[in-house]
Amino acid sequence: MKIYTRTGDSGDTGLFGGGRVRKHHVRVEAYGTVDELNSWLGMVQAGPLPEQAQRWLEAIQNDLFRLGSDLATPLDTRSAWVVRIEQAAVEALEQAIDRMDEDLPPLTSFILPGGTPAAAALHVARTVCRRAERVAVALADVEAVNPAAIAYLNRLSDFLFTLARWVNLQAGQDEVPWSVRT
Repeated sequence: MKIYTRTGDSGDTGLFGGGRVRKHHVRVEAYGTVDELNSWLGMVQAGPLPEQAQRWLEAIQNDLFRLGSDLATPLDTRSAWVVRIEQAAVEALEQAIDRMDEDLPPLTSFILPGGTPAAAALHVARTVCRRAERVAVALADVEAVNPAAIAYLNRLSDFLFTLARWVNLQAGQDEVPWSVRT
């Protein structure tokens, strides 16, 4: 199979469920931002991480492929090969957050993004995740979207924030509180 098809040379692209849209369509922006997020998580995986973090991120990267295909497919598409993100994936994120929270000190102030290279990259991924959520909500304003897709992105940003803190804790890296006055 060739990597290029030439079908998008005029500025449109095909959707999983059939049909074509312009490449700047909010649906394309939604699943494209999820793809960007997945690439950032690949960058995080390239650095040293606790084994548990590696396992969580691998599962999430698989979820993000499912989420991308979900967002790339109109909700009314009926096909056996279309996969959708499910509420169970949201619940798995909540369980992982709860597990990390057992180890973490309570937050008493905002913290600055940073710490270890992996934690800093997780903070970037968190902001990309928030953007993906905003675009998915914009898509939901004009077309039907799987509600679990938006819930997953919302919870994933919480997970990535918590994971950044947890990775720093595991590395012995202190968090830097935000100072109103510097």
